[in-house]
Amino acid sequence: MAERFSGLGVNLGNLYRLSDAKTRSISPENFTGEKGKGGMATEGTGAVHARGLGRGWKISPSVRIEPGAIFTLGEIEGSGAIQQIWITPANVKWRDLILRIYWEGQDHPSVEAPLGDFFACGWGQYAQVSSLAVCVNSGRAFNCYWEMPFRRRARLTLENRDPDEHAIVYYQINYALTDVPEDAAYFHARFRRVNPLPFKEDYVILDGVKGKGQYVGTYMAWGVNNSGWWGEGEIKFFLDGDDEFPTICGTGTEDYFCGAYNFDAGTVDPTFPRAYIEFTSPYSGLPQVIRPDGTYRSQQRFGLYCWHIVDPIRFESDLRVTIQALGWRTEKKDRRYLPLQDDIASVAYWYQTLPTAPFPPLPDRDYLEII
Repeated sequence: MAERFSGLGVNLGNLYRLSDAKTRSISPENFTGEKGKGGMATEGTGAVHARGLGRGWKISPSVRIEPGAIFTLGEIEGSGAIQQIWITPANVKWRDLILRIYWEGQDHPSVEAPLGDFFACGWGQYAQVSSLAVCVNSGRAFNCYWEMPFRRRARLTLENRDPDEHAIVYYQINYALTDVPEDAAYFHARFRRVNPLPFKEDYVILDGVKGKGQYVGTYMAWGVNNSGWWGEGEIKFFLDGDDEFPTICGTGTEDYFCGAYNFDAGTVDPTFPRAYIEFTSPYSGLPQVIRPDGTYRSQQRFGLYCWHIVDPIRFESDLRVTIQALGWRTEKKDRRYLPLQDDIASVAYWYQTLPTAPFPPLPDRDYLEII
């Protein structure tokens, strides 16, 4: 007899299958996600606009998070998985909003990242992203499709680090209550920033991971502090006791993000102008290129993502991920690489077993700030 479908891992190939999973949703109109408890609010951010209409008429579509406050977006009890998150903020900078997710009652989060960076928009301004795992749509609509299983409890919070401004946040967390397979690991995401990167040092995307799991994605917000091409550096995955040399070594930064030749079609086809060409695709993208404008935008900035959805990088006991910042020296007669000192931030995404060690504390808001 075939094993009964749990309702997890839904895709076009199994969308027709029935299950006993229960669909639930948390939003400001139903903070608990309980059945039959949506749209019951009598007060909220929309109450003044719904005056004269009464209960059920968009009275609580969003939340107000005061300066310095941490707001609990949702708490879920039971067994199941988060299957989609939609969220859109207003009033404060995206680096001032810190998303955290806690599994199974752990005191420390398994997900901790500024909101924009988590959704592949690390430079504080809108960039369209059309991928399988993350979509950013018109009007700064952040969407996440990473499936996040849990067995007893899940908790999501959002911190407003702005000391002066409140944040207005609209959001929805869609999840299923169902049995979770024994081999299901827990979703993790960790943010880092180094500005500037010390000379001849590799940028560390992720380290300190202990346990069994699989690495599933990288987002990078890369600010270039030199002229010229900046993406010759190799990404390296050190797996299960690798010391000086990794098991997986890439061939260049644009190669890892599934591009080629500087993301510049003009390097190989003279009919194209010489320029970076943005792209966004299911598994990888260069959705954001911020170009100098001749006045205050003086440096180039890039946003890049690579999702390992069909090719997760599996590890048994430990994992470390690094990437080099590497450009070219300008002298054509002395064709050599130039280690760069760039402004680099990243979010690493992976699944692994619990328990996990706490992440190092995030830097303060001044260090994370971008203009």
